[in-house]
Amino acid sequence: MRARHFAIAALSLLSACTNVRGTDDGRQPQTVSDRASNRVPEAPTETRTYTQDEVLDAAKTFFGGTSEGLAKAVERVFSEYGAPVAYIQGEEGAGAIGVGLRYGQGYLAYKGGGRGPVFWQGPSVGWDFGGNASKVFTLVYNLNRTEQLFQRFPGVEGSIYVVAGFGLNYLRSNEVVLAPIRTGVGLRAGANVGYLHFTREPSFLPF
Repeated sequence: MRARHFAIAALSLLSACTNVRGTDDGRQPQTVSDRASNRVPEAPTETRTYTQDEVLDAAKTFFGGTSEGLAKAVERVFSEYGAPVAYIQGEEGAGAIGVGLRYGQGYLAYKGGGRGPVFWQGPSVGWDFGGNASKVFTLVYNLNRTEQLFQRFPGVEGSIYVVAGFGLNYLRSNEVVLAPIRTGVGLRAGANVGYLHFTREPSFLPF
């Protein structure tokens, strides 16, 4: 019952932040629900990567402006993992009192390839209080096939906005690495250990 209450609360937060302010290629802005009928794209046969400038431009458009914090977050990811093959941009709702839940929805975009909807959910366990509704821009590494995304990605996350309102953490499963950059309203502070489970369709089950 408690988990269901958290799920409803998180999805309510999502409904308040589903407008994406723009895209990196000049297309008209869409909501996640508008894109729900799109198919999940396949990885391009020839691997292409985004440059740091392309990622920063896309992130600036998505978050609605630039800042030193965003620029530093992108710079840090590139210094540690290099150029990504794709990114995911979307929204998520989360809340925790000892044991928390996180639900998200967005779309996956390959460099030189298609784009389509993806969803994620998962538990977080730790000293975490409050709730947040966040926009999330995730850099994706070593994703040779789209189906590799649809699995559980464990990670260590504290949801502490470390650079001028932006938070960064890493999730990894085998060779695939995800680097979510988050910002949002509300407050979640602490450290938790959990995972995110990416799926093709939305789900209320975080496990």
